[in-house]
Amino acid sequence: MSARRQTRLVAVEDRSEHVFDSIRAFLRLHRLSPDPAHYAFAHRVICNPGGTLAQSVATLTEGGVRLTARDIQTLGGQIGSLTVGDPAEPELADTLVAQTQMQVEGFTDMVRRVRADTEDFGRDLAASADAMRAGGGADNVILLTGLMVNRVQAAEARLAAATSEADQLREKLEEARGDARRDPLTGLPNRRAFEEAFAERMQTGETLCLAVVDVDRFKRVNDQFGHSVGDRVLRAIADALTTACPDHFVGRYGGEEFIILFYGLDLPAARAMLEAARISVASKRYRLRESDAPLGSVTFSGGVTEAEPGEVQGAVFGRADKLLYAAKDGGRNRIYAA
Repeated sequence: MSARRQTRLVAVEDRSEHVFDSIRAFLRLHRLSPDPAHYAFAHRVICNPGGTLAQSVATLTEGGVRLTARDIQTLGGQIGSLTVGDPAEPELADTLVAQTQMQVEGFTDMVRRVRADTEDFGRDLAASADAMRAGGGADNVILLTGLMVNRVQAAEARLAAATSEADQLREKLEEARGDARRDPLTGLPNRRAFEEAFAERMQTGETLCLAVVDVDRFKRVNDQFGHSVGDRVLRAIADALTTACPDHFVGRYGGEEFIILFYGLDLPAARAMLEAARISVASKRYRLRESDAPLGSVTFSGGVTEAEPGEVQGAVFGRADKLLYAAKDGGRNRIYAA
């Protein structure tokens, strides 16, 4: 083989490894399973970084947002399995449960084997002790001891491997637990996380105010510009609320509805903070990145109320929700508090 051909083959091999590593990193970043459909989608993005698909992915994932199943479908990709962060993914939970059960069964089997080895060793050692008292058998004791040491070492190796697998499984369970409490589109905590945070904070006795926020005329945005633009609007609202309400709980309750749990603020202070976020969002003029065409103003309405000591979450939320709809009926782009 000529040196030139060998150099060319090495270059091709290096490029193939680079593409493979990039695709693997892409799938891992967006928590997509390595099935052929996801691999093909990632391959199209990686191998044509200046193409329309890659640019669309870059726009959708700006700010560290992971791709969702709907994003990939919108971009023309076929979904063989859902992303880990999708709350509608029962297969992941089933897999983790099965893995946990296998771990428990594996530990149980290991303990049984070690116990059986110990019992066998005990019986053989007792027999050798009887033989020694009868005038011999020292060699048998040495042999048995060596065998038991080997068995113990083998058991320790199995235990170390099982412990490593258990640690990896624990990390997966923690990751799945976190994903189950986080909205995959905006990265904000979801409704389940809010309910847990409310219950935890209510026990502290500190002042709590609850705000429910809804994007105004959001359906019109989706109908006129498409769901991908609607998703960007939701991310923009999420960022604005998070920026305006630092050190407080900001979550996505569902659809175009967000929720804020203010810690240690009375009602006027909580309303003022939410009002600042409303003004900031309403003052911006959004444009479509693809064409630079004006999207127009985006606004939200909200209702905020203070929780009474020991009040249940449903009652507080219901009161804030009624205030939200009163703000909608009052003309939108406003905050009502009571």
